[in-house]
Amino acid sequence: MSDRIPFRVHPMLATLVREPFDKPGWVYEEKYDGYRILAYKEGERVTLFSRNDKDRTATFVSVAEAVAKLPFRTLLLDGEVLVFDRRHVSRFQLLQNQSAALEYAVFDCLYKNGRDLRGDSLQERRDVLEGLIAKSNGHNTRIFASSRLTGSGFDAYKLAARKGFEGVIAKDESSPYIEGRSNKWLKFKVHQEDEFLIVGYTAPAGARQHFGALLLGAYEDSELKYVGKVGTGFSRESLASLFRSFKPLVRDKPTVADPPREKNVTYLAPQLVAQIAYGEWTDDRKLRQPVFLGLRDDLSPREVRLIEAK
Repeated sequence: MSDRIPFRVHPMLATLVREPFDKPGWVYEEKYDGYRILAYKEGERVTLFSRNDKDRTATFVSVAEAVAKLPFRTLLLDGEVLVFDRRHVSRFQLLQNQSAALEYAVFDCLYKNGRDLRGDSLQERRDVLEGLIAKSNGHNTRIFASSRLTGSGFDAYKLAARKGFEGVIAKDESSPYIEGRSNKWLKFKVHQEDEFLIVGYTAPAGARQHFGALLLGAYEDSELKYVGKVGTGFSRESLASLFRSFKPLVRDKPTVADPPREKNVTYLAPQLVAQIAYGEWTDDRKLRQPVFLGLRDDLSPREVRLIEAK
């Protein structure tokens, strides 16, 4: 049997819905606040890829080493690399800093020992996943099967809200693995957190150095729309690091279709993707109480869109 997995996949993505729901034949999983990773184990070689096909093996060495220890010749796993806080809630900020041990929450197995599982139902793939996790238990604590919440979608939402999870992923147990965005995986959020493009910054004031706030945008169809600014969530180090990355991106004119009426703004080419937590949207579609969590390099700028939940 060859150790080569004969294909590469683009991850299956969940579609956002506005409200929690409950359907027969669906399961509900914790939505993690981490970094989506596809792990390919081909004999002795393990490669980790982000959702936009960037090789992240060197970034998450400990996860690659943990996958390499799994007692199977070939595996293709889909999951989330994350860091838990003291309450066992995943936090993207902790992952950015890598201030604690990395873990790999696996929610799908697409290939095992020469067998392509993509056409099997989610329930069948989950059985395979839980079997391989059970076989490695006791000597591979960095890898675990994603957490399944209570059977009811409404109860899963209440549990996620009580524990402070980002949200819930609902999945049709009968569905095969469908690359790209699908209505067989749906997500409803508890904690508001999304990706936005950095389209400019304001001048610093008082004791702050480098810049005051970041101007944010997202695409609606082909237009880049302004969605507000964020001035909190920065450390002294992140202010300096971000400012250095801005220099080659400075532009003379606004890159958003509806720039704010604000003085002392420097506009940037929309190349940097920021992870932002926020309270809610205002009536004029601006972010309320946003907080900067970090940069993402696993998304292309054109993927950052204003998504209206159905």
